Amino acid sequence: MKGWPAFAGGEPQCSPLLPCDRTFSLVTAHRYPNSHVFYRKLGYEYPKIVRGEGCWLIDERGKRYLDAVGGAYVANLGHSNPEIASSVAEQCRQYGYLSGTMFTHGPVENLADELADTLPGDLSKLYFLCSGSEAVEAALKLARQYWIDRGRPDKNKIIALAPGYHGSTLLALSASAREAYKAMFRPWLVDVHRIPASYPYRCECGGKNPSCPVCSGAVLEEAITQIGANNVAAFIAEPVGGSSTGGSTPRPEYFKRVREICDRHDVLFIADEVLVGAGRTGTWWATEPYGVTPDIMTLGKGISGGYAALSAIAAPERIVDVIAQGSGSFMHAQTFSHHPVACAAGVATMQYLKKHKLVERCAKMGRVLHERLRLLTGLPHVGDVRGRGLLAGIEFVEDKATRVPFPRAAKFAERFA
Repeated sequence: MKGWPAFAGGEPQCSPLLPCDRTFSLVTAHRYPNSHVFYRKLGYEYPKIVRGEGCWLIDERGKRYLDAVGGAYVANLGHSNPEIASSVAEQCRQYGYLSGTMFTHGPVENLADELADTLPGDLSKLYFLCSGSEAVEAALKLARQYWIDRGRPDKNKIIALAPGYHGSTLLALSASAREAYKAMFRPWLVDVHRIPASYPYRCECGGKNPSCPVCSGAVLEEAITQIGANNVAAFIAEPVGGSSTGGSTPRPEYFKRVREICDRHDVLFIADEVLVGAGRTGTWWATEPYGVTPDIMTLGKGISGGYAALSAIAAPERIVDVIAQGSGSFMHAQTFSHHPVACAAGVATMQYLKKHKLVERCAKMGRVLHERLRLLTGLPHVGDVRGRGLLAGIEFVEDKATRVPFPRAAKFAERFA
């Protein structure tokens, strides 16, 4: 059929998914500028999904796609889960929206309880938002407001890792080491001090030297000393590498050292668990195996299974008390924060994870996954296999001896996928 994007199965056939009279769909590819949609990629031709079944997505032509990543590390319960769908629909029948400034409601109270039950240490207060970027933005703003309400406004500097990624809103982007994302917006970004991430495969010591300044966390103390502890508000890091370092895991004592340094210099430690949390690494939260508790934690993605746009920040009462006794409210009000329907999706997701013991299953299946992936290490272009639980990374290299990566122009990742 002329104008229809080529695919392995030939021309689309009439079916309940694709009625014969859907002429526009048959002759018009889903891409810019054919649609009124402002697509995320303006040079990309999109399949149009009409149904999801567990880990499968089905497009309008009947072609099936294995959603091996859960979208953007989100759909941890699969698609079309009837228990989650029923809970969301029931909440919509009761009420869809309430202002978080004026009212509280069952879903937000219940979700806070469900999450608090899983959080490490003294993290017990949850503020709900819509995306991971918003959660990071809010976490950094909370750190700033905390120090102002403590009477220490000079503590305004942020320290972050490179490589590292925390989101696309301006403050979250400032904390990210993604130069290509930042180039156009640099005049609007704040200055963030960067230290090298603990990245064993790329470190000269291979992650084996406990005295290595990078792998031990000593570089954090050097940075705080350089900036001046009286000027540093917070240090932000992912407990396990996400999209920037693909499952890279630091030495076991790394975050204990980070915690000790932050405590000694009165710096807040923010753990970004948006991608790596909610059971993905085989424990509820990726910080747990390190035996440390951050001062502020960001949550997202898996806490709603993708059934609603939902994220959160978690903080201890000792931090929230300072705000309560100072400013009186967190200066981060948003129209859709604490949203009833999103929170209902979160409650159903958390209860499903607990009921079916999926975090424990993630740990078990993760051991199988990593055992199988380690068999690939003998291949000539597999440089490293790493990760934890069902978060795994394989680093491909052009030259295994020198660890030289493939040039970006080769588009290896796109070709491989």
